[in-house]
Amino acid sequence: MTSAKHAFSLNNKPEHLPGTGVNCPALIIAAPHSGSGKTTITAALARYHKNQGKKVTVFKVGPDFIDPMILRQASGQLVYQLDLWLVGERGCQELLYQAAKESDLILIEGVMGLFDGTPSSADLARYFNIPVLGVIDAKAMAQTFAALAHGLAKFCPELPFAGVFANRVNSERHAELLQENLASDITFYGRLPKDNEVTLPERHLGLVQAQELSEIDAQLDLVASYINATKLTELPAAVEFFAVKQDEQISDITGALAGTRVIIIKDRAFSFIYAANIAFLQQAGAELVYCSALEDSHLPDGDVLYIPGGYPELYAQQLAENHTFISDVKAFAATNKPIIAECGGMLYLLDELTNFAGQQYSLLGLLPGKAVMQEKLTAIGSQWVVLPFGDNTGNNNSDNIIRGHSFHYSKAEVRLTPLSQTRHHPSERLGEFVYLHNNILASYMHWYLPSNAKLALSLFGNINTSSES
Repeated sequence: MTSAKHAFSLNNKPEHLPGTGVNCPALIIAAPHSGSGKTTITAALARYHKNQGKKVTVFKVGPDFIDPMILRQASGQLVYQLDLWLVGERGCQELLYQAAKESDLILIEGVMGLFDGTPSSADLARYFNIPVLGVIDAKAMAQTFAALAHGLAKFCPELPFAGVFANRVNSERHAELLQENLASDITFYGRLPKDNEVTLPERHLGLVQAQELSEIDAQLDLVASYINATKLTELPAAVEFFAVKQDEQISDITGALAGTRVIIIKDRAFSFIYAANIAFLQQAGAELVYCSALEDSHLPDGDVLYIPGGYPELYAQQLAENHTFISDVKAFAATNKPIIAECGGMLYLLDELTNFAGQQYSLLGLLPGKAVMQEKLTAIGSQWVVLPFGDNTGNNNSDNIIRGHSFHYSKAEVRLTPLSQTRHHPSERLGEFVYLHNNILASYMHWYLPSNAKLALSLFGNINTSSES
C-alpha cells in the first residue's frame, strides 16, 4: 500500500514489463478552469468516433461521478477514474494498458484547470506522455484566446501539448479573431458553437444523471455532428502504453470473496459508485445482486449490503414510503451482516433527512442522527483514512489506509463517537468522520476499494465490530 502522503514523481514510475508496449491514439481534454466545456467536448469526440465504428474508451481524471455517466452514454463503455493519487500510478498504468489493447481511441477528460490539483491533469499527461487538447471558453474574448493558449502550452515545458479548441464560438469571423495571434506552433483544432440544444442541464452536484435525460442520445449525436467541421475528425497521435508488474496484493484478491453475495442498491437515488469498485468485487469472486430502494418491494438475499452515494434527498418521500423495503433492510441489519454505506447511503440509514425545501422525512433509523440539505457545498476533496480492521489494527499502520473522496451538500449530525476521521490530500487537514455502529460502516467518504485491496476485502468479508463506538 502506497503511503497516503506519497507524491508521484516522473522518476518513480512502476516497472514496465519488457515487450508489452501497445500503441493507441490518446488525448487528454483539459481547460484553464472548470465550466469551460471539457465534458461536452469529450462526449462529442467519444460519440463522433463511436459513430464512425471506433471503440472509444473514456477516462475521467479525479473522483467525480457525474461526468462519467455522460461519458459512458456517449461512448457506450464503462468510464473509470484515472487519477495518479486516488488510483495510483500502477493502477493508472494498468487501466491505460488494458484500454490500449482493446480500443481504437482513448480519451481522458481532465479535472478543474489543466494545472490545478496535486496531482493535476498536466501531471497525468507528462507521466504517460499523452497529448493535451486545451478547451477554452471563448464566448467573450478575441486576442486573449492566444494568451491563454500560450499559457496552457508553455507553462510546463515538458507538457505534451496537441493544440487548442474553442468552445461557444458561433461565427467564422469570431474564430478568425481567435487565431490571428495564435503562435504558429499551437494547432487550432476548431470550434463548437454556443447551442442551447447541446447544453446539458445542471444540478446541485453537477450534470443531471445521463439516464434522466430523455433526449441525451439526440443531444450527443447533435454535438458530435459539429466535430465534422473540425480537425478532430482525425485520430490523435498514438501513445505507447506498457503493462506493469503485477501487484501481489491485487493478484491475491482473486476469488477471495467467492461465495459472498453482495447486495448493491443502485437506482436514481443511489448511483454514485466507482466502476473500479464493481470490477474489484467481481475480481474477488463476489456475486453482485442489484436492487432499487425506490422500486423494489423487498431486499434480495445476500451476505453484505453496499449502499453507495447519490441523490436520496431528491427521492426522500419515495424512499420513506417504501415500507416493505425499509423493513427488509432493518431485518438484514438485525442479522449483524456487514452494511457499507457511503455519503447518500449513510443519509438513508439516519433517523431523518430534511430536503432542500425544508421537508422532513423519517428514514431507516439504523444510525442515530439526522441530516439537513444546505444551499452551498459543505465538503469536497480527495481524502484518506486509517481504518483499524483486518490483521493490522494499529491506528497509524499504513496498511490500513484507504483512499477516496467527499462531495456533498448536506450536513449530518450523527450521535456516535467516530471510529476515524479522514484527512484531505494533499493538505492533511481533517475531513469526514467514519462511523462503526454494530454491523454498519458509514461515512461521507466514497471509498476507492482498489486503493487498499486487503483492507477492502476485510470490509466486505467480516467487519471487526470490536472497535464499535
